[in-house]
Amino acid sequence: MGHIQFLNCLPLYWGLARTGTLLDLDLSKDTPEKLSEQLIRGELDIAPVTLVEFLRAADDLVAFPDLAVGCDGPVMSCVIVSQKPLEQLDGARVALGSTSRTSVRLAQLLLAEKIGVQPEYYSCPPDLGLMMQEADAAVLIGDAALRANLHDGPKLGLEVHDLGQMWKDWTGLPFVFAVWATRRDYLEREPLVVEKVHEAFLASRDLSLEEVTKVAEQAARWETFDEAVLERYFTTLDFRFGAEQLRGVTEFARRVGPTTGFPADVKVDLLGAARG
Repeated sequence: MGHIQFLNCLPLYWGLARTGTLLDLDLSKDTPEKLSEQLIRGELDIAPVTLVEFLRAADDLVAFPDLAVGCDGPVMSCVIVSQKPLEQLDGARVALGSTSRTSVRLAQLLLAEKIGVQPEYYSCPPDLGLMMQEADAAVLIGDAALRANLHDGPKLGLEVHDLGQMWKDWTGLPFVFAVWATRRDYLEREPLVVEKVHEAFLASRDLSLEEVTKVAEQAARWETFDEAVLERYFTTLDFRFGAEQLRGVTEFARRVGPTTGFPADVKVDLLGAARG
């Protein structure tokens, strides 16, 4: 079982620890990109997988319904940080934090089609200070993006643009950054195990959101963010994966699929529907 060590996944795992279910799972912790690769290679049975990698491997994977990391408006932790207005980034250098292909592809799409600019992109580690020495703007995700959004960006006088809000303003739809999925061959071998893991994660999410103040309070003990910020973040994120979120996925695939490695009309199979 894969586990992303980002704050945005904490509410999905916190409840597992509370109920004791965590003891039954062999967790492998890594970045979204590496977990996605491990799932696709068959080294993991179930894992969170970034949307782009899921769509590229959709023939081999089945997604868990009603479980994702996404947003319906701001996401807070996927941002473009810029030293100049986005409209002035045509031909400028834009650094891409090398941790999630989905956020990178979304940022490129928004800059090209919503803003109308074609920057020069390059990948580098997600360190805002170093990025700003070499580039006019940077794309960050996860905890590094949250720090840039709430602390470093404003302190340095930089513009911070929320990718989730930009997508919502442009399309009117939610955005899904990562889904939970199982390999199709593992589902065929262990359908009951997969079903129980899915149920455990839904119960964990619901418990975490019911006790979100407690989740934020505990997380604040080892994070640089205080309880109020973490509670706002956890309740800003959208952990659902239903019909409206699927519409967002379909729209993203239609716009970027042929240039990103999957068909524009790629089929997303959901647990339950795939078995039925």
